[in-house]
Amino acid sequence: MKIVFLDAKTIGEDIDLSAYDALGEVVKYGFSTPEEVLERVKDADVLVINKIEINERTIGTAQNLKLVCVTATGTNNLDKEYLEKRGIAWRNVAGYSTESVAQHTFALLFYLLEKMRYYDEYVKDEKYVNDTVFTHFVEHFNEISGKTWGIIGLGTIGRRVADIAKAFGARVIYYSASGRAAQEGYEQVDFETLLSTSDIVSVHAPLNEYTKNLMNQEAFAKMKKTAIFLNLGRGPIVVEQDLYEALKTGEIAAAGLDVLCEEPMSETNPLVKIKDSKKLIITPHIAWASVEARNRLMQIIVGQIREFFGM
Repeated sequence: MKIVFLDAKTIGEDIDLSAYDALGEVVKYGFSTPEEVLERVKDADVLVINKIEINERTIGTAQNLKLVCVTATGTNNLDKEYLEKRGIAWRNVAGYSTESVAQHTFALLFYLLEKMRYYDEYVKDEKYVNDTVFTHFVEHFNEISGKTWGIIGLGTIGRRVADIAKAFGARVIYYSASGRAAQEGYEQVDFETLLSTSDIVSVHAPLNEYTKNLMNQEAFAKMKKTAIFLNLGRGPIVVEQDLYEALKTGEIAAAGLDVLCEEPMSETNPLVKIKDSKKLIITPHIAWASVEARNRLMQIIVGQIREFFGM
């Protein structure tokens, strides 16, 4: 069996992939252009990919291909109709990054809520050295306890965030964009109620017909001016120009994003212009990528290959 990694660098170079060597011949490419894919897949039995487009144009030459493994949950880069026509199976991985994304949600929140950059710089700039008062009150922060936390998308990650937020003493409400029935143990509300009553709004939903451009100018206008908005779902759920305007005009207090409409970030993204760390923090799509989550992900895929081939 020949296993070909087409964009291995998307899972990092610190992850041990030696378990794959026991399955057969393994070839790893850091990145591959569509043109390179055509040549590289010719004699592959299994492809391990993340963002590579898989369709007739890219894998039409892969005569031995039996299985495509996606190192992610999303599979919008797969032409499933074409794969089915060819009799090629595919697998994705869900649930591997729940703890990592939930943890990063709170990392973004605490950075904004507690003005961490300001206080770090205050001390490192030696302004605290021989200060007159032992506590510095210039930048205020609030507790999560007693606040309302609104979650958009109550899947596995959304529920984990909800449970942690409850442990901090928050009242948690959620909105289902697809209109799914209420989940036991969680308080479901309509979209307007979530926006207008939440002190913190976090997005953990997939990108689909219900969520694309959900957070637009109209949505931000309904939020509290003191609210913090967090997006750990998918970039296009947010209209970035509208978020820029909401932050610039004080429609909302702050935003933390781990996902953008275009990744890596485009120089034309309006959010590039916001340099105030108390208003905005953007991390480069890293919420999923704790060492443990990436190791878990790649171990699951080894299991998927073993199971598919009956090894």
